[in-house]
Amino acid sequence: MIIPIASDHAGYKAKEQVKKVLEALGHMPVDFGTHDENSVDYPDYAKTVASSISDKEFEKGILVCGSGQGMCISANKFSGVRAALAWTPEIADLSVKHNNSNVLCLPGRFVTDEELAEIVKTWIESEFEGGRHERRVNKIQQKDKDIDD
Repeated sequence: MIIPIASDHAGYKAKEQVKKVLEALGHMPVDFGTHDENSVDYPDYAKTVASSISDKEFEKGILVCGSGQGMCISANKFSGVRAALAWTPEIADLSVKHNNSNVLCLPGRFVTDEELAEIVKTWIESEFEGGRHERRVNKIQQKDKDIDD
């Protein structure tokens, strides 16, 4: 799977690690920046990945900033994006199983490289359970449609 990824300056080092994890799992990361630790505005980078998911260019994406929160808030402004902030593999797993998340947001300053690897691997390998969760996700999608109309 081709997976767009982006970070701000605070998430740059973690993003570089996540790219290695994706490649080791057999996926192809597409790096939308930033490309160093010089200060940038995270909404600009969230937009690059979130809009590519919203436009259905890609199925899933990953965003990294210091806390993960700014990227998550920004990404969730885009129709069809269900961004989830995950700091453990369990949270990543549930974000897919119950919420069908399609953008993973990571707190680069608060997790180790090993934790990043486990979170990403779990998120990639988890599957949406559907059932009662599908009804709820459909309600989220309906809200997107109402806003777009």
